[in-house]
Amino acid sequence: MPGTTRAYNSPLREKNAQQTREAILAALHALMGEAGAPDEIGMEAIAQKAGVQRRTIFRHFATREELLCAFWPWLNAKIGASPAPHSVRDVVDGPREAFPRFDAHEAAMRAALHSRTGREMRMDTITGRRALFAGALEPVLSQLPPATARKVEALAHLLFSASAWEVLKDYGGLTGAQAGETASWALELILSAVDPGHDKADVPSQTKEKTR
Repeated sequence: MPGTTRAYNSPLREKNAQQTREAILAALHALMGEAGAPDEIGMEAIAQKAGVQRRTIFRHFATREELLCAFWPWLNAKIGASPAPHSVRDVVDGPREAFPRFDAHEAAMRAALHSRTGREMRMDTITGRRALFAGALEPVLSQLPPATARKVEALAHLLFSASAWEVLKDYGGLTGAQAGETASWALELILSAVDPGHDKADVPSQTKEKTR
């Protein structure tokens, strides 16, 4: 029966579709690391890198914008450092855990930071990111005057970001691991200053990093 055949073939088609989608996203990742001008990466180049036809890309991503929207969460998942904190501790530990992983994908991370397409990808995540950070920091922010709470939340976004990773590496001369320790330490200091009930800043972890 036709219905039975479709049901039987469906898992295989689904697996093949997922593999093709992964190949397309991996091709864009590779090209962002290789290209001197990431904004000029064309669909034809992505198709060639992925080993598929151009029209195949549009079967999985209706537009270039849809492809880019899918890429940024995919890259975060690949790095294993998606900024999805659910507690104050998650925010504080975030840079310490994420920044060393950024080093392993440095070319793509820098391309994402400094290209128009990279900015577009990041802008698509802002609403969700703000909601996550506000929820994670709520135990502290709820105790502060609104103006102070906005400052603390904004600093958390800055310190737990790829931009902070890059600045600490380039201007501070730090490795990704050292940059992560520094940003997490700064978050501890800020939270300790505004919330006396918060744990003291983890100064020893920063000291240990310097002695390595």
